[in-house]
Amino acid sequence: MKTLRIATFLTTKEVADLLSINEKMVYSLVSDKGLPATKITGKWLFPRRLVEEWLDSHILNYKKSEIGLSSDSGILLIAGSDDPLFQRTLSLFHANHKDIVPFFANLGSMGGLNSLRRGICHIGVCHLLQNEKNEYNFTFADQEFDRSPVFINFSQREQGFLVQKGNPKGIRSVSDFARHDVRIVNRPLGTGTRLLLDYEISGSEISIADIAGYHNEVPRHLDAGLEVLAGRADAAPAIRAVAGLLDLDFISLRWERFDLLISQERFFERGIQSFLSFLHEEEFKNLAQTFVGYDLSLCGQMLYPDNFRNKG
Repeated sequence: MKTLRIATFLTTKEVADLLSINEKMVYSLVSDKGLPATKITGKWLFPRRLVEEWLDSHILNYKKSEIGLSSDSGILLIAGSDDPLFQRTLSLFHANHKDIVPFFANLGSMGGLNSLRRGICHIGVCHLLQNEKNEYNFTFADQEFDRSPVFINFSQREQGFLVQKGNPKGIRSVSDFARHDVRIVNRPLGTGTRLLLDYEISGSEISIADIAGYHNEVPRHLDAGLEVLAGRADAAPAIRAVAGLLDLDFISLRWERFDLLISQERFFERGIQSFLSFLHEEEFKNLAQTFVGYDLSLCGQMLYPDNFRNKG
């Protein structure tokens, strides 16, 4: 039996060997079943960790884990993507609802989806770009769940690159990341921000091998900003809110949806409903106004995939 090398990315042939299928079938899994892949300079590469998570999500006939406590008990378990406003909101929510204690696990968007699918959190938080039409989250959820979760928007937020104040390196696009005088810091695989960066690289003339610092990962947007602020990196993929917090410059790429995903079976539990109601309160709106780079026009609204797909 062939031994595959341990690598961050797998080639098409390595994925075919891993799954014991031919290479043509690998391409079919990408287009029909959502096998995670990125195209770099015309060549398909497959993030090893995401391929393994994709395999886990397609396992049949296993017993799913369940949360021991419902959110009615006063414990609210949340897992998924990092966001400064969301973190501050959880603190403010607890200050106003002492009988409910929220716990957040920063696992990235895919980690939030997987945790919700496994039944080990009440709310999954994610922002996963699914196509070139700026659509987010729905297809990934379709792949993960037998029964679609409820989508509630938390915010729309501006994604791009952090650069040092005054942009001394004159960085204008992802193509500049390949310059010999530019070093970046990156976010981990499984995060929506990393997915967006890889998408931008795949549409450019550069490859990840050209980028100094591409494999240097930090867990939070704020950590990425601190690396740039300290001068250890010239640029980092992150949201505009961090640029506002740290007085950095920002190069915008796009606005994205940052959604809360909740299983239909748990949607009406007291803890979940209390948190969703808080998103409509004036104190939360006042907090959000202290940050830049957010649009709350959809905040607290239930989203329906067909409404967004029809806009494409």
